Amino acid sequence: MWTPATRRQHSRTGLRYASDLTDDELRILEPLLPAAPGRGRRRAWPLREIANAIFYVLRAGCTWRLLPDSFLPWRTVYRWFVRWFV
Repeated sequence: MWTPATRRQHSRTGLRYASDLTDDELRILEPLLPAAPGRGRRRAWPLREIANAIFYVLRAGCTWRLLPDSFLPWRTVYRWFVRWFV
């Protein structure tokens, strides 16, 4: 049953899209994400934005090329998706 406390806990207000990760969801997901490499080039994109874009495509059911411009380039998101899930 939804109570005022659970509604606040699961609220998605303030997020750009309904599929974006909240801070609590990101804390759960972070141990599963790859650590930053110790050497070499730094990551150009934060993993949170990559995960948000992947969840958007999965939730919306759109193709990678139809990813809105407010996200990262679709090829970058797709490359990370293949790296993590395929």
